[in-house]
Amino acid sequence: MQKRNDESGDQQEPYGEFARFDEITQNIVKLCNEGAHVMGVLAQRSRQDEGAYSVASEISEATKTLGEVAKQWVSDPARLAEAQRELFQSYGTLWARTVRRMMGDPVEPVIQPDPGDNRFRDPDWSENELYDFWKQAYLLTARWAEALTRETEGIDEQTRHKALFHLNQILTAISPSNFPFTNPEVVRTTLASRADNLVQGMHQLAEDLERSKDILRISQTDLDAFEVGENLAVTPGKVIYQNDIMQLIQYSPATEQVYERPLLIVPPWINKFYILDLVPKKSLIKWAVEQGYTVFVISWVNPDGRLALKGFEDYMHEGVLEALEVVERQLSLHYVNAMGYCVGGTLLSATLAYMAARGDDRISSATFLTAQVDFTQAGDLLVFVDEGQLAELNAMMDAQGYLDGSRMAAVFNMLRPRDLIWPYVVNNYLLGKKPLPFDLLYWNSDSTRMPAANHAFYLREFYQHNKLAKGEMSLSGVPLDLKKIRIPVYHLAAEQDHIAPAKSVFIGSKLFGGPVRFVLAGSGHIAGVINPPEKHKYQFWSAEPADSFEAWRKAAKETQGSWWPNWSEWLSERSGVKVPARDPSAGPYKPLEDAPGSYVRVRV
Repeated sequence: MQKRNDESGDQQEPYGEFARFDEITQNIVKLCNEGAHVMGVLAQRSRQDEGAYSVASEISEATKTLGEVAKQWVSDPARLAEAQRELFQSYGTLWARTVRRMMGDPVEPVIQPDPGDNRFRDPDWSENELYDFWKQAYLLTARWAEALTRETEGIDEQTRHKALFHLNQILTAISPSNFPFTNPEVVRTTLASRADNLVQGMHQLAEDLERSKDILRISQTDLDAFEVGENLAVTPGKVIYQNDIMQLIQYSPATEQVYERPLLIVPPWINKFYILDLVPKKSLIKWAVEQGYTVFVISWVNPDGRLALKGFEDYMHEGVLEALEVVERQLSLHYVNAMGYCVGGTLLSATLAYMAARGDDRISSATFLTAQVDFTQAGDLLVFVDEGQLAELNAMMDAQGYLDGSRMAAVFNMLRPRDLIWPYVVNNYLLGKKPLPFDLLYWNSDSTRMPAANHAFYLREFYQHNKLAKGEMSLSGVPLDLKKIRIPVYHLAAEQDHIAPAKSVFIGSKLFGGPVRFVLAGSGHIAGVINPPEKHKYQFWSAEPADSFEAWRKAAKETQGSWWPNWSEWLSERSGVKVPARDPSAGPYKPLEDAPGSYVRVRV
């Protein structure tokens, strides 16, 4: 067969253009077939995507809340006209500068993305006049809409907060980076692959839909790259006790001598405990064991409808207090140090108040990691706890006895849609790439269910009514007063925390009656906590107590690296003398199975 030369001199097969066109045609047919399959799955699931925290529910909430904002602006047409004039004026400036740039004149951009906005990192967003125009037009519109909402008169602050939250969801979704024809990387990839990326993306969307339950779970990592007990949660230890709601793990010592007082960790029941025991290089549990602490960890059950009536008091009595009793008997001692992470810290604080009211002094110090006890400044999660949404949520939980983990995962993802939703939509479905293996995101996808009674109590009594901070909460008939907690406290917040905002954590730390060391870690709710010293990442700030978060922040000293050594120094001073290391198999509670146990392996 004869070959021909193209303009560059390279030999090409004849009819190469037709071959490429044929490939594109075949991929379009495949795309249509995959799309039909996806539409079929969506049609079957349409009724399931209802109830609290679903797409339909959030659209309804957004429409209602943003409607309140729109109503105020429509009632003042002169002010609305002025706001619209400012927007159109900025569009005119952008268009004029774009025309000048296309004619070869150097021009300054009208608006720039915020530092760290990775949506527009591709060079074409700046170098190509068309993509740069779309980018700037979007940014002008988004910042105008945000300013308009912030300046709306005649609405209360709660409505304004909700409106800004829902507006952020919409503005993030309509970014030109999220659409195949306005994202330069997607356009290049589509042309280079003859649209095979879109075929692969549609196939991956179909797989995610089939793997999901009632709400789409976008794959954020390679789910086949990790397995609990194999390459995650592998710190050696034994399950020495279990009941209906928890297993208690005692970890094997890594040193010949250990501190006398052990450490009992209370993780959140909303997530699995192995966030504290990821791969060995990131494991806080492994690191603590290597520092000479005898570590015990509660591993909460992944409940089903049979545990629907297990409430907050049960998690205190059968969880924290029962674990404390087992630790005492296992080691034949009285005093124990405790740590609570996130809502595990909220549970621990309520338990400490209960113990203080009853004169129980067995916990001699407490560490709280990004844990709230006051919820007046609890951030965007407050958007989800008004009366209407709680009533809808409770009705759904009453019907099945629990809240499915996918719904709470959807909420947490909505708190950071720019980081946790849309980058994966673009990567997986538009570029057709598989997500990379990442242990933290595997854990994030390994969600748990929550018993109806416990979750309803937590949202209503803490988030909605803030009763613990107000001194209005009672458990098992015992009034709780945080000021009666007079033991030493190490309280960690994270600078960029979107779940337990640093200011909220600081306000709560002021409610305890004893000495509190407040420390602020760099990064967010997870990365700020899981920051091993060997990584040399981020930083932390520390200072003497202050009346306000702003005053504390101004006086705080910055230290580069992990907060872990700072905490260990504090804890070691409260952990007693060194004693021979304790074998988990040598106590009165004989091992039931190896760590990490069976409760943590149950997936939803």
